Amino acid sequence: MNNPQQFRSFAEFYPYYLDEHSHPTCRRLHFVGTSLVIALLAYTIASGKWIVLLAIPLAGYGFAWVGHFFFEGNRPATFRHPLYSLIGDFAMYRDMLRGKVSF
Repeated sequence: MNNPQQFRSFAEFYPYYLDEHSHPTCRRLHFVGTSLVIALLAYTIASGKWIVLLAIPLAGYGFAWVGHFFFEGNRPATFRHPLYSLIGDFAMYRDMLRGKVSF
């Protein structure tokens, strides 16, 4: 951890992100977490119950971190590259829906 890898763009980061999510169960857990984040955000907007926003990080990160710690055996990219990691979650979700990344 002394010299974390640096990325100049998300396009440079994304292949690394996918490599850090090579285990199918980890990807599935990310998919569930991201789906919950989207559902909770939609519910919050529709209902006006803004307190629900507090559950979003727990839903998203909870599933993702279980995938990393128990299946990938690595440290989530969130700790080193928080913004790119967040974008990566949604990019991988999109690519899973499109069939470009397997479940």
